[in-house]
Amino acid sequence: MNKTELIDAIAIDCEISKAVAQRALESLVDNVIRAVSKGSTVQLMGFGSFSSGQRAARTGRNPRTGEAIKIAASKTVKFTAGKAFRDIMNKKKK
Repeated sequence: MNKTELIDAIAIDCEISKAVAQRALESLVDNVIRAVSKGSTVQLMGFGSFSSGQRAARTGRNPRTGEAIKIAASKTVKFTAGKAFRDIMNKKKK
């Protein structure tokens, strides 16, 4: 599912226009990005949590030459699925 398909699904589920659904989705994404970039965790009960993480500096290899290269430390985003989401994904089919 891509962004357009998600907007269409939201519009149908909520019985709103696609324009309103798009604004709502973009607002959600913008606010999650803003909060996580400031170091906050965004928890959506039943769905999951978005938080910031840190990757340590490390040594890697150039796949073409095999030469060792230094990879700088960087910030990253972590998503942890909530229990309800994990339960749905791990539900056994009978």
